[in-house]
Amino acid sequence: MSSATPTPAAPPARRLPLAGALRLGRPSDIWFKPALSVVAAVAPPTLVLVALGRLDLAMYTMAGSLCALYAHNRPYAARARVLAGVVLGMLGGLAAALLAASLTGNAVVLVTVGAVLAAAQKVLCDATRVGPPGNVVLTFVSSASLFVPQTLGQVPGHLALAAAAGAWAWLVGMAPAPVRPHGPERRATAHALDAAAAYAETGGTDGSGGAHAGARAAAYAAVQSAWQTLTASGARSSATRGALERLAVRAEVALAAPADADPARLRAWAGALRGTGPVPRTDDTGVDADELLGTAVERATPPHPLWTRLGPLTPLAVRTALGCALAGYASLALGVGRPHWALVTAASLYQANVTLTWNRAVQRVVGNLAGVLIFAAVAPIAHLGPLALVLCCLAFNFGAEALIGRNYWLGSVCVTPLALLVTEFAGHQRPGDLITERVVDTLVGALVGFAAAVAVTNRRAGSRVERALAAVDRAREGAARLLAGPQAAPTALEAARRDLAAALVDLRATADAAAGEWWQRALPQERVVLAEQSAHRTLAATVRRQGLLSAPGTGTTTEDARP
Repeated sequence: MSSATPTPAAPPARRLPLAGALRLGRPSDIWFKPALSVVAAVAPPTLVLVALGRLDLAMYTMAGSLCALYAHNRPYAARARVLAGVVLGMLGGLAAALLAASLTGNAVVLVTVGAVLAAAQKVLCDATRVGPPGNVVLTFVSSASLFVPQTLGQVPGHLALAAAAGAWAWLVGMAPAPVRPHGPERRATAHALDAAAAYAETGGTDGSGGAHAGARAAAYAAVQSAWQTLTASGARSSATRGALERLAVRAEVALAAPADADPARLRAWAGALRGTGPVPRTDDTGVDADELLGTAVERATPPHPLWTRLGPLTPLAVRTALGCALAGYASLALGVGRPHWALVTAASLYQANVTLTWNRAVQRVVGNLAGVLIFAAVAPIAHLGPLALVLCCLAFNFGAEALIGRNYWLGSVCVTPLALLVTEFAGHQRPGDLITERVVDTLVGALVGFAAAVAVTNRRAGSRVERALAAVDRAREGAARLLAGPQAAPTALEAARRDLAAALVDLRATADAAAGEWWQRALPQERVVLAEQSAHRTLAATVRRQGLLSAPGTGTTTEDARP
């Protein structure tokens, strides 16, 4: 390998795709879980209010019920904590919004409060990796509540309704735990095995780019996600989790040496995990307790403090606050009666970089415009009575969660009529006015929000790539030092391998995010590729040293070959 420093490539020309942003993907393996959960969480409180003749209070109970959308990919021990945090976060945002609404009717002040709340919700959700659906639902609740007439004396009662519905949503989210206690861990491990099999089928060639490099990056991300899920399942060990960890190790081994992996076997294990039977055993002498010690080390390692994760999100916070505020102000200037719709549209756009933000803007506009047409068709049915209105909302709740995994715009086709129907909880609205205001606010929010994303540059993206490269180099050198020694402790080897794999995932995610940013210096793409290639070779050597892989030219594992 040459020691010369690669010359950074020139920044690519920026393109704003349209068709690619609207392309449909495969649905999530668990698309039905959030869809059914939100219906189960929304229906009982809302139907009780219908029976009491107080449907005007349904927006408060729905705020709590929508918390059932979160944490479906988390192990149940972690899900309990995350759902509780989401409910508390929702109540905090709702309390701030209701308090502001009760103290002032100045629309400019309310929009400003909504923009600040939106930025805080975006940063906290990204820093804690809460989602999907992330900050958008929380921002929808808080911004809509800002423009509901309110007195100070009503605030505690409305918060109590939201808290009661939030507690019910927590129970709905935790309900499957007794039936399938390791369901999330099984699904995450199955996804890692499938992704590793897809990469193994390429033979690991063409590592410098193309479809093979994409399969490799997806596989590393899936394996890392599986480990995060397994380590989040609590400190208590079990036979089931031990078997899942061994399967996760086999997925990692397939990534380190794809030419030696058996894709059919990996897929068979994944299929068994998605069933209801016992976790399949690897029957591998190479994967014993020593190789899983690194998992215990990771569980015992405290996470990075929250403040260290907030710093890199500063440009995103500024984009969100500025874009939401300007979108709301523009809506007010145009005389639109619901500026919070423009604010929520802007808040929904902001992704990891400008290119992804553009994609979300296209998806939001297309989905909302199609959604208002569906609302126009459904409005006469919803106006038949309170029960019909609630049933339509439940149907759109289900449809939004069932479709949004395929593409955001497809889910927005159901979210838009749902948002319009929710405004009718307090009383009948003229459909023509609602449609006009929604279309105007969508266009204003998308245009102003994207302009803010372009204006607020993220020049730290290139520096984060440099730091990610340094982290990969440190992890690779640490693993290489262990390999050079005559006797490396199994715990140290496992921890070194896991650290290097995690650093690779972070480098790829950081490089991809930085590549989509505008107005920055050229990225060291060649250095990224070289670092990845070197790290992959070190990973392969590490798993061979651990005895997890057949030694070259033999049919046995290196562990079996030892005297």
